[in-house]
Amino acid sequence: MSHHAAHQAPGTGGAAPDARPVSGWAAGGAMFAGVLLVVEGMTGILQGIVAISKDHIYGRVGDYTYAFSLTAWGWIHLILGILIAFTGYGILSGAQWARIAGIVLASLSVVLQFMFLPYQPIWGVVSIGIGLFVIWALATYSGKRATATEVL
Repeated sequence: MSHHAAHQAPGTGGAAPDARPVSGWAAGGAMFAGVLLVVEGMTGILQGIVAISKDHIYGRVGDYTYAFSLTAWGWIHLILGILIAFTGYGILSGAQWARIAGIVLASLSVVLQFMFLPYQPIWGVVSIGIGLFVIWALATYSGKRATATEVL
């Protein structure tokens, strides 16, 4: 028995315990998270354009703690939407940087959607749910692909 083989855990075949590929479910969740980020980014861009144009789609909010001007909210949504859509595309393309960027941007989006709730309460809650799923999916996905026999 070689010195190297003596330190292997039984049944691992020499692979480190954290080197195992992820399941098809995790890979599918990450792919879905990428699609959701693209869609979330596009809706953010559209929300931003509407708010910047001072359209009357958004109602006035009274004395809300996080009340910014509608133009400021528009620019926030537009810029964040562009970054989120670009990151979603990066995830779908398999870029390694996109996973961490997706977690960070989805987290920021959840906080901002909470702050924007009085303007769009139903979409805000839906968007927060999407952001939480994206965070979970990207945090649990290691980026390694499972083989067909490992998935089954």
